[in-house]
Amino acid sequence: MENMGDRTTLLETGRYVQRQVEDGARAESGTAGSAESAADAETEERHRRAADAGDTASMSVLGAMLLRRGDLDAAEPYLRAATSAGERAAANNLGVLLHQRGYLDEAAGWWRVAAVAGSAAAAHALGRHYRELGDEPAAEYWLRQSAEQGHALGAYALADLLEHRSDVGAERWLRAAAEQGHREAAYRLARALEDRARETAHPGADAVYRSGTGPPTSGGRRRPVTDAIPRRDSGGSGGEGTPAGPSLISEAAQWYRQAAARGHRRAALYLGAILEKRGELKEAGRWYLTSAKDGEARAACALGFLLRDAGDEESAAIWWLRAAQEGDGNAANALGALHAARGEQQTAERWYRAAMDAGDVNGAYNLGLLCAAQDRTVQAEQWYRRAAYAGHREAANALAVLLLQADDPTGAEPWFSKAAEAGSVDAAFNLGILYAGRDDDGTALRWYERAAAAGHTEAALQVGIACLRDGDERSAERHLRCAAGGGSAEAAFRLATVLDSRLPPPGPPALGEPHGVKTECEQWYERAAEQGHRRAQVRVGMLAAGRGDIADAARWYREAAEAGSRNGAFNLGLLLAREGGEREAALWWTRAAQAGHGRAALRLALLAARRGELTEGQRWCARAVELGPAEVTERAARLREALHQELTA
Repeated sequence: MENMGDRTTLLETGRYVQRQVEDGARAESGTAGSAESAADAETEERHRRAADAGDTASMSVLGAMLLRRGDLDAAEPYLRAATSAGERAAANNLGVLLHQRGYLDEAAGWWRVAAVAGSAAAAHALGRHYRELGDEPAAEYWLRQSAEQGHALGAYALADLLEHRSDVGAERWLRAAAEQGHREAAYRLARALEDRARETAHPGADAVYRSGTGPPTSGGRRRPVTDAIPRRDSGGSGGEGTPAGPSLISEAAQWYRQAAARGHRRAALYLGAILEKRGELKEAGRWYLTSAKDGEARAACALGFLLRDAGDEESAAIWWLRAAQEGDGNAANALGALHAARGEQQTAERWYRAAMDAGDVNGAYNLGLLCAAQDRTVQAEQWYRRAAYAGHREAANALAVLLLQADDPTGAEPWFSKAAEAGSVDAAFNLGILYAGRDDDGTALRWYERAAAAGHTEAALQVGIACLRDGDERSAERHLRCAAGGGSAEAAFRLATVLDSRLPPPGPPALGEPHGVKTECEQWYERAAEQGHRRAQVRVGMLAAGRGDIADAARWYREAAEAGSRNGAFNLGLLLAREGGEREAALWWTRAAQAGHGRAALRLALLAARRGELTEGQRWCARAVELGPAEVTERAARLREALHQELTA
C-alpha cells in the first residue's frame, strides 16, 4: 500500500516524483545532487530536533520521511506519537506502515480514524482494503468519500470498482482522475470513449484489424494474412453519418495523448492508430516509435507496417523482427509474408511457424497458403485443418475449396458452412456455387444473397441474374449496380442491357440538338468494354457507329474480334467493306464464319459470287445453311441453287 498523506510530501506527490527523476538523471551523468542530499539531511535533522521537543507536526513529517526511506522501526514511534496527538496524516501513514508489516486490521483501524477526520488519502486506502477483502459496499463507500474530496487515486479506484460492475457512473470518475493527471485513468477513459464511438456507428460490431492483404477469393491463390494493431471499423472514426463518433474519437485521442505524454506505452500505441487512420502518418509514426522503444511489441509491429507502406521495407523488417522476437505473432506473420514475396520459402515457413507458436492462428493459415502455392496439397490441407479447427474462418473456406478441387463435395460442404456461419463472405458465395451445381437454386440464392449483402461482387451479380430471371427488374438493377460498382464487367454489361431496354427507339435528332450524347447505359457498356467484356465491346462499337464515329466503332469491333468475338469480327468486316476495305473485310468475315457466324459465311458467299468464284461461293453457302439462323439459311440455299445452275448451265 502506498504512502499517502495530507500535510507531508510523500511518494505519489508530484514534487517528490520530479525530484526522483532529476536525481536519476544526475546520477546517470555522474553528477548526483549532493547539495540536495545535504538539504534533505538538514531538513530531517531539524524535524527530528523539533519532534524530540514535542512538536507533533514535525513528528508526522519525520515519520513520513523515515517511512518513505523504508526505516519502519524508526518511523513507527514518531507516527504513533503524532497520531495520538490528532495528526490525521500521521494516522494515515501509520496505517501504511502497519499494512506493510502485515497488520491489516490494525492498519484499517488507523485509516478509518484518518478518513473520519477527513483524509481523502486514508479513505482511498481504506476503500482498497475493503475491496481486497471482497466487501464491495464498504469499499464503494470509502472510495466515494475519497473521490468526492478530489483525490485522484480514490476517483480511479472508484471508477475501477464501478466498471467491474458495468456501472455507467464509472466514466465520470475516470474523467475526474484523468483531469488530475492520472495516466491510467486517462488511458482507460480514452478506451471507453473509443468503444462508445464504435458502438454508436456500428452497434454490436467487433474490433477489426488492419490486414496486409485483400480478402481471399474462392478459388485462386490467397495472400498471407498479416494483421496489425486493433483498429475500429468505420466506427473507429465514428462512421459516416454519425456526428457523435468523430467527436468521441477526437476526445479519446486527447486523453491518449495525455497518458502517452506521461509514459503510458499502450496509450501511445492507440494514439498512433487514431492518427494513422486520420492520415497523420508522421505523428503516428512518432508515437508508435515512442511506444515501441518502451517495449510495446504491437507498436513495433504497427511501425513496421507504416514503414512498409512508405516503401521502406528494410526498416519495416527491423521493427517486425524486434516485435517477433518479443513474441508478437502478427509481426512474425509479416516477416513470413515478406520472405515469401522474395521467394525465400524456408525462411517464410520458419516465421509462420514462429507466429503459430506465439498463438497466432494466422500462422497455420499462412503455412497452408505457402504449401498450396508450392502444390504441396497434403501439407496445405493439414495446416488449413489446424487453423480451421482453431476457428480461422478463411482457413475453413480454403480447406473446403481444397476438398472440392479433390472432388470431395461432401467433405467440403460442412467447412464452407462453418466458415460462412463465422462470417466468411467467400464461403457464403462458395456455398451458393455448391448448391447451384446441385440444381438447388433456392438454397443457392439464399447464400448468394447473404454474400451480396456483405459486399461480395460476384454474389451480387448472381442475385441480379436471378432477379432478372424472375422478372424483378428493380431488384435486379440494384444488385447489378452493386456488382458493377465492385468491378464486375459482366454486371456492368447486364446493367447496361437493363437500362438499354427502357430507352425509346432512337429517332432523328431535332434541329440544333447535339448528336451523339452518351446515355447512362452506354457509359456502363463502355465500363464493361474497357474491362475486356467482348459483348460490351461489340455493343459500344455499334453505338459509336450509330453516332457516326467510325474510328471509335472500328477500334471497339477490332478489340472484340481480336479477343475472339465472332460478332465483333463480322461487324468490323461490315465497317471495312463500307469504307472500301473489302479485302480486309473478307479476312474478318472468314474468322467469324470459322467461329460459327452464319451471316459472315453468307457475306463470303456473296463476295465470292460477285468475283466469279462460284465453287468457293457454293462452299460458303453450304456453311451458311448449316449455321443459320433461319433467314440466313433460306437466302444461302437460294444462292447456292443459283450458283449451281450457273455452274451447270
